[in-house]
Amino acid sequence: MRIGELLKKGHFSISFEFFPPKTPEGEEELFQTIRSLQDLQPTFVSVTYGAGGSTRDRTRRVVERIHKETNLTVMAHLTCIAHSREELLEILREYRDMGIQNILALRGDLPKDDFRKPDGGCSYAHELVSLIRENFGDWFSVGVASYPEGHPESPNMEWEIRFFKKKVEAGSDFSITQMFFENRYYFEFLELCQKAGINIPIVPGIMPITNFRQVQKFASMCGATIPQSLIERLEPYAENPEETLKIGVEFAVEQCLDLIENGVPGLHFYTLNKSRATLLVYEGIKGALKA
Repeated sequence: MRIGELLKKGHFSISFEFFPPKTPEGEEELFQTIRSLQDLQPTFVSVTYGAGGSTRDRTRRVVERIHKETNLTVMAHLTCIAHSREELLEILREYRDMGIQNILALRGDLPKDDFRKPDGGCSYAHELVSLIRENFGDWFSVGVASYPEGHPESPNMEWEIRFFKKKVEAGSDFSITQMFFENRYYFEFLELCQKAGINIPIVPGIMPITNFRQVQKFASMCGATIPQSLIERLEPYAENPEETLKIGVEFAVEQCLDLIENGVPGLHFYTLNKSRATLLVYEGIKGALKA
C-alpha cells in the first residue's frame, strides 16, 4: 500500500512511529506495543534509522518482521549522509525485494569530527529522493521530513521553504513534520508552502508528553517550542509519571482536535515504543475522526 496515493485521495491517516530496540527483550516489548496499536487500524507505521546508519540491520529486521508478521503497512526511514551511493542502492533493493513500498528519505544528523561524504553519496535529502526516483521509478512512495519551526540548521523560514521545495520537486509524495506543540507554527508553515507552490500532503507529527525532562531535551535538540503555559502545568509534576501522563494526554487531545477541525490530512504519533499514551489520545479524539 503506497502512503502517498492514500493521502492524495483524501484518506485521513493515523500512523505511529517506532525505533529499533537494541536488545531482543526490547524488540519483543516493541512488538507487544505494535500488537496493541494494530487494533486501531493505522494507515501505516514507520521505523526510524540511526544516525550514520548505526541501526541499519536492526531497522531492516524490525521492518521485515512488521511486514511479515502483521497486516500493517510499514515505512522504512533511511538516512543518507554517511552512506555511499552503492550502499544506499543496496538498502533500497533489499526493501524492494522484501515488498516494502514506502520510504522516508532523510539526510540524517551530520557526524561529528572530520566527516567526509562517501564517494557518490548524498549530502541532502533531496539528493536521496532523486536517487530513489532515478533508480526505482514509482516503486516507492517517498516521504520526507518538514520542520514547521525550521530545521535547527536553517537561518530563517525562507531558507527552510527553499530546501523543502527541493525535496518536493525531486519527487517526494508527502511529508511528516517534526514534532510541535503550538499548532500555529504548523498552520503558518502550510501558508508558506502554499505561497511557494508546494502542494503535497503534510502530516503533523505529534508527541504525547509522558516524561517532562525527556521531552524538554527532545524539543531543545530539534528546535520545537514548548508553550510556557504547558511548562508551568508540567513542572510541578516532573517527578510524577502518572500526573505528567495525564497532563500530556490532555494537551495532545486538545492539540489533535484543533488540527482535525482545521482539515489536516492525518496525524503521525511519535510513540517512543510505548502504547499507553497514544491509546489514550486516540480514545480522546476518535469521536472527531468519525464525524
